[in-house]
Amino acid sequence: MKIKRVALVGFGAIGVVYARKLIKSLGDDFAVIAGGNRAEKVRKGINLNGELVKPRVIEPEEDNWKADLVIFTVKNYHLQQALKDVANIVYDKTVMLTVLNGVTAHDEIKAVYKDNTVLYGIALGIDAVRDDNGIKNRNDGVIQFGNADNTVISDEVKAVKDIFDNAGIGNEVCQDMLRTIWNKWMINVSTNQISAITGCTYGAFISVPELNKAMREVMTEVITLAEKKGINLTEDDAAAYEKILPTFDPKGKTSMLQDVEAKRQTEVDYFAGTVIKFGKEAGVPTPWNDRMYLLIKGIEKIYEK
Repeated sequence: MKIKRVALVGFGAIGVVYARKLIKSLGDDFAVIAGGNRAEKVRKGINLNGELVKPRVIEPEEDNWKADLVIFTVKNYHLQQALKDVANIVYDKTVMLTVLNGVTAHDEIKAVYKDNTVLYGIALGIDAVRDDNGIKNRNDGVIQFGNADNTVISDEVKAVKDIFDNAGIGNEVCQDMLRTIWNKWMINVSTNQISAITGCTYGAFISVPELNKAMREVMTEVITLAEKKGINLTEDDAAAYEKILPTFDPKGKTSMLQDVEAKRQTEVDYFAGTVIKFGKEAGVPTPWNDRMYLLIKGIEKIYEK
């Protein structure tokens, strides 16, 4: 299998970083899917580290351009609309890749596009941040992706890897992608949500013992749920994250804290909300996430007024 045309849905901070490289690699065989006012904004481009990134735009109504690969980089709460927006560019061989936060996006995509290959993925280590002047980014990170089990790598996964390699996008095919995405989710559920409530930066999780303890307690709730679902996530993974925390910019802010500071909708429904849902299904108490859900929802309602 060979992938020629690539579409991206979600021209936010992370999407722009990937779009810049895919434009240079693929030219007009790369496009961003966007409609209405959003399409006009994307056409004007966004500054990334002082460089204007202006992709080709395909609007949802157009039906004369098909994608071999669709990459989703939207927020979780925009995914259902994104699935409608790509309908005209999808054909039976289109491969779909999600790099959304959380553990539900793959199944949401597969429920709509049952006959297409849908790959798991996460964006790891990317530090793109949007401000009034555009997007600033120091570390492009790596996309970890693949099927649930990549003991044997499929033709579709090989084809996606070729696209990323040719574009200079850091990538890794992980043997156990369910474990990989749950590990990232465990980190997001803990540090993102605690930082959104307290306003703390990454450095505080190291220097403030109470925040460090809270982080571990939240991680343990996710680990307990993973065990119930047969996913190989353990306290060793939580300890491993603690060891790499000192390598982060101590003044760096999680994406959810940035959302709260900008008074944007957060992904709490896909973090604490999903933990609570899984906990009820498995009969596992989730007191930390129960409370964080209420607090973050409360914060959103305050700035929505």
